[in-house]
Amino acid sequence: MERTSSSSSDDDDDRQNLIEQNDRKLPTPRSDAVAAAFRIADDDIDNNSNNRHYFHHQLRRHFTSLKLGDLFNKRSFVLLAIFVPTFVVILFFVTDMKSLLFTTGNFSSSPYDSASGKLLESELRALYLLKQQQVSLFNLWNQTLPNPTNSTSNHSDPAQIPLLDDFKSAVLRQISLNRDIQQVLLSPHRTGNSTEPDFRDFGDFENPSLGDRCRAVDQQFSQRRTIEWKPNSNKYLFAICVSGQMSNHLICLEKHMFFAALLNRVLVIPSPKVDYQFSRVLDIEHINKCLGRTVVVTFEELDEKKKNHVHIDKFICYFSHPNPCYVDDEHVKKLKGAGVSMNKLESAWVEDVKKPTKRTVQDVQSKFSSNDDVIAIGDVYFADLEQKWVMQPRGPLAHKCKTLIEPSRLIMLTAQRFIQTFLGKNFVALHFRRHGFLKFCNNKQPSCFYPIPQAADCIIRVAERANAPVVYLSTDAAESETGLLQSLVVVNGKTVPLVKRPARNSAEKWDALLYRQGIEGDAQVEAMLDKTICAMSSVFIGASGSTFTEDILRLRKDWGSASLCDEYLCQGEDPNFIAENE
Repeated sequence: MERTSSSSSDDDDDRQNLIEQNDRKLPTPRSDAVAAAFRIADDDIDNNSNNRHYFHHQLRRHFTSLKLGDLFNKRSFVLLAIFVPTFVVILFFVTDMKSLLFTTGNFSSSPYDSASGKLLESELRALYLLKQQQVSLFNLWNQTLPNPTNSTSNHSDPAQIPLLDDFKSAVLRQISLNRDIQQVLLSPHRTGNSTEPDFRDFGDFENPSLGDRCRAVDQQFSQRRTIEWKPNSNKYLFAICVSGQMSNHLICLEKHMFFAALLNRVLVIPSPKVDYQFSRVLDIEHINKCLGRTVVVTFEELDEKKKNHVHIDKFICYFSHPNPCYVDDEHVKKLKGAGVSMNKLESAWVEDVKKPTKRTVQDVQSKFSSNDDVIAIGDVYFADLEQKWVMQPRGPLAHKCKTLIEPSRLIMLTAQRFIQTFLGKNFVALHFRRHGFLKFCNNKQPSCFYPIPQAADCIIRVAERANAPVVYLSTDAAESETGLLQSLVVVNGKTVPLVKRPARNSAEKWDALLYRQGIEGDAQVEAMLDKTICAMSSVFIGASGSTFTEDILRLRKDWGSASLCDEYLCQGEDPNFIAENE
């Protein structure tokens, strides 16, 4: 029995568009070099056989030409009895040795005095030409490798991406075919690890190198644009995040940190009574260590400091439509239930969630600055504030860590143990969102919901490119869908396993840390564990429009694990079949 990933809960309000990119397959031309070599070999065997028949014929003619009277001559008979057997033995010995020498090619005086010599010369010439072709193909391949300074969101012309990928795939297939032909030609001249002297120059198949096509993206961390977060220790910003599920809230928290830095305030992590229990999935103290000062506190810490009377002096709404602060009556009740009192909600400006306006640092500082001790701003998930600055790898804040918002230490260790147990260093991770995604995707242009066979073809292309033996599957799909998908993901005649986290088994120790803490089986913990495993993969395939995927991509960028081969599932393709809307 397998556990179902809880990643589906994170994508109710996803809104990411597809980036056009495509991989297509080109027909592979075939070579007749090997067949020609075998035909030459057959001719050589026929020639040796004809030599033997010739000597037998000459011997029979010699006996026929003898006169009957000579046979009764004793002297002649004795000489004949000695000469004929000796002649036959010498004749057959010389014939076999000559054939043997031409076959091995060690002492042939001329490469053209027998069929065997011609075959040897042809093999050497063919290998030489193949080696020249191999060098040219490698040079061509290296010219097609992506620029390492560009990420998966590079600025290449989207219309050229499918053509370039087709070309690269065709070159790679020709390199593989070239190697296969060389191996076939060399195989008769190899014994164990040794190669015949004439063929030793053709034994190296790894020179020049292919290079790492799916190498890590150079994020150019040294060129980050950052600001210092040095808050006033008595001024607080209360984070209000209500849109969507856990992934949305994590993105909201990250934006709130930027607001807090701009307003010189300490950020207050929401109470579990109002929001998710972030302390189970995040290392909150890690943020303070990265900044070298206290920049975030939990609600419980603030409540203790305020002696169980937390009051929001000013509640400022970033969005005014469809309703102020994107907060409903239910959320207000939760805040009051947690012991929080507040003044009336007020909007900073007219702003619609569906059409956010691009804002600047100056806009925020002029509208949200205040002398009050505790202010709240909400919800900022959809805020379009200095987007390029905020979304850069490792974020807009100056700190000494890889990332500020990352999984807890327990989840990180558990992910590493799972990878060591089931996956190994080189694996592809796939976020395969299905539950509730059909209707969501079909309301987008283009749709992002792909039929299983089409999805399998896209996964195969990435697995081939990454040369990965296994795919980690983070999904909410039904067994009927994952079973069909597994049967179709085949590379070079071998099924590529799609690995999901198994049900709890006391014989397995990879998840023992979570079990001992009593958080094994928690939906949010398992979702964060899935994210962490995906973020640690060699190559990641995401679901377009999913904030679960977007949070994984954020971690990969911040950790430096983002690959040139990372992409959305079937990126650049439309589904080959789309159902009508209701």
